[in-house]
Amino acid sequence: MTSGAGGWRPEHEIELVAGTPAGGGQDRPARALISVLAGLVDVPVKLRNIAGRGGGNAWDYLAQHPGNPHVLAINSPTIITNRQLGVSDFDDTALTPLVNLYTEYIAFLVRADSAITDGAALLARLRDPATLTIAMATALGNTNHMALAQLARHAGGDPRQLCLQVFDSALHAAADVMAGRAEVAAITAVSAAKELAAGSLRALAVSAPQRLPGLYAQTPTWSEQGVGCVIGTWRGVIGARGLDPVQIDWWDRMLGTAIACAEWNEELQRHYWINTYAGSADIGGMLDRERLMLGNLLKELGLLS
Repeated sequence: MTSGAGGWRPEHEIELVAGTPAGGGQDRPARALISVLAGLVDVPVKLRNIAGRGGGNAWDYLAQHPGNPHVLAINSPTIITNRQLGVSDFDDTALTPLVNLYTEYIAFLVRADSAITDGAALLARLRDPATLTIAMATALGNTNHMALAQLARHAGGDPRQLCLQVFDSALHAAADVMAGRAEVAAITAVSAAKELAAGSLRALAVSAPQRLPGLYAQTPTWSEQGVGCVIGTWRGVIGARGLDPVQIDWWDRMLGTAIACAEWNEELQRHYWINTYAGSADIGGMLDRERLMLGNLLKELGLLS
């Protein structure tokens, strides 16, 4: 590994923090990225899982390491909505966003034996949202919650009456539906791949702009069903506050190299992730646009006063 301009490079072990448990939505990109970085850097890269508050506990940990370029975390929209909803007292502007990696879209799933047969049947149930128990991850006010609120509003229901069970991992939300405690799961598409392949869960729709491949090839988008619900969860990498430009530049170039690797692109395909990469020069503008859009959605959907 070569040093960047000004001679900086990691001097010791790198720690990448994921705000979900093993197998969760932030854990998967962390593990995939560590696997790629192992062939690019000459210091160890270890994973630390700190679940809770939709990633908030992980970002709290990151905030305790100002100026340290050896501690990074997976980033997601919840870092913005946690601040907007009062769950956290800071957002990405208090840290150092480095890159965005990709966007993953939401699947809406039921048990194979469910009486909810398709998207139209789900919308019919959402006319009275309080009667339908829905499992989701990883925090109230995230994009999964916003998508459900959009569906409820389209159906004529009150989004504020949604009956939600919120888990720190989408895998736990899928298990909740499998156990019959919730009727529907609203989770990232890859989180139900095992159950879809086994035929124990059925997908009713996805929130992607076009159909997803593989197990979801026959699953219609909400747009195909006449519903304006195109929304996903982006995942990025964020550093502590106070990183200097040389350190930011090194990570920008290293992460850009990582996402160009064949191994990383195989992970994108395997996990139904859509490449929406943005480097350090563009990430600030992207996050500002997301902040405005997410805040407006929260207000419109009755989730933010």
